[in-house]
Amino acid sequence: MNDGVPDTSENATSFEVLEAEIAAAYGSLSPRLRQIASFALANPTELALETVATIAARAGVQPSALIRFSKAFGFDGFSEMQRVFRTRLASRAPSYQERLRQGGLEGARKTAAIDSIPDILTHFVDAGLHALDHLRDTVDADRFSQAAERLAASEIIHVCGHRRSYPVAAYLSYAFGHLGLRVHHIDGLGGMGRIQASGMRPGDTLIAVSFAPYAPETLDIVRHAQEVGAGIVAVTDTALSPIAQDASETFLVEDAEVQTFRSLTATMCLAISLVVAVGHILTHRQAAPAETPRSP
Repeated sequence: MNDGVPDTSENATSFEVLEAEIAAAYGSLSPRLRQIASFALANPTELALETVATIAARAGVQPSALIRFSKAFGFDGFSEMQRVFRTRLASRAPSYQERLRQGGLEGARKTAAIDSIPDILTHFVDAGLHALDHLRDTVDADRFSQAAERLAASEIIHVCGHRRSYPVAAYLSYAFGHLGLRVHHIDGLGGMGRIQASGMRPGDTLIAVSFAPYAPETLDIVRHAQEVGAGIVAVTDTALSPIAQDASETFLVEDAEVQTFRSLTATMCLAISLVVAVGHILTHRQAAPAETPRSP
């Protein structure tokens, strides 16, 4: 059966490679396999630890579809693909694995039901701590450094984030401005997002922040950045996010959630860290002694 996936001669041996392959092939997958792809990248821990039957039920597909999905990416069967997800989990910090064992698969993202008003703060603090640990364990150091270098070298930093992501965009605009950088906050006020973005050029960088269901205003600005050849630093939730597809650097953030209410704890931590990293780069550049010309 052809599900729209090109033949793969070799299977991925690391989660990062498999994640990239799934994201690249996503548009050509059949609707059923796209459904599995979305679930797998949003719930990699469940793919690592649960049975085929449980995963299929959670993803809303038949177990045979999971096997077909695995073979589409070069694996002999689901168990072989599952080993890649388990390798990812095994490489994580021991404290995170311990929380998974103690709190179940949802322990890293959601907390128990709220029984009283005083519990609310405790639940959000606990969920935020889990989210921060997850951020620390998953952000690639080289990617973080590359993004900071890109931002420090940009002619203009454009920042875009709407709806739930707006506070992050507002903070980034404020903080980069205090570093003396040229910053342009594309807030879309009055529906003028595209007009605000019309000055974007190659040599500029757009920081776009968006999470499912993805604000269409942000997606439109990301498309414009792609068209003009500006760099893009994406802060989002999965590799299948529409703002991640053509980004120069992408950061996947799994933020704190309590009974469907999602905070910005980890996202704001990443934003602050990027600002400080850029400031560190600029300070070292200013402090570096000018190169003395050689005598003829």
